[in-house]
Amino acid sequence: MGKITQFSASKLLGEARADAAMWNTEPSASDVARTVEKVRAHGVTVIQAQDAESAIEALKNLIPAGAEVMSGSSTTLLEIGFDEFVNSDTCSWKDLHRVIAAENDEKRRHELRRLSVVADYFISGVNAIAQSGEIVACDKTGSRVGAWPFAAGHLILVSGTNKIVPTLNAALRRVREYAYPLENVRAKRAYGIPSKIGKCVILSNEEAEGRVTLILIDESLGY
Repeated sequence: MGKITQFSASKLLGEARADAAMWNTEPSASDVARTVEKVRAHGVTVIQAQDAESAIEALKNLIPAGAEVMSGSSTTLLEIGFDEFVNSDTCSWKDLHRVIAAENDEKRRHELRRLSVVADYFISGVNAIAQSGEIVACDKTGSRVGAWPFAAGHLILVSGTNKIVPTLNAALRRVREYAYPLENVRAKRAYGIPSKIGKCVILSNEEAEGRVTLILIDESLGY
């Protein structure tokens, strides 16, 4: 089961006033199966994971030792224990977050952050998955979604089934009415500044076979 962090949805809902009953419900097994089928039809590989532990194991199996890895800010990744693993002695990947953090020159650090979207493997959460197969994510600056359309060699998306909604229009509404209010509270608590919906990506079709993988976890995770 995913762990609760200080930035999990349950810790932010009161201030965010987001409608969890509307936008954070568990879909039926048939809705999950239909969504998986449609996502695969859009060129995305889908790995179904029972829980957070299974999701981490799937990541380990997907990414070879020594690979260059970058991840976007994601409550889902925090809740499945990704940060603990990538910062542990057992992780053999080249974590670009460490490379960026070790750079003292601000201009060079900014350049490294820009270059990180072309990592061999980019790992990201998502904001919504439509049963019609589209996957949606938004952020303030583009640091998370910039890798999605083309830049990253391999894009691995990690999501709980709670992100599944009936249509693409509902997915975009989920971003504005649920994910954004929660992220805005998180940003103010973490950085002292509000967030914005600045850049959005709709992954509707992937032409490069095997480039994009969705790890879909049968739990309620992130927002």
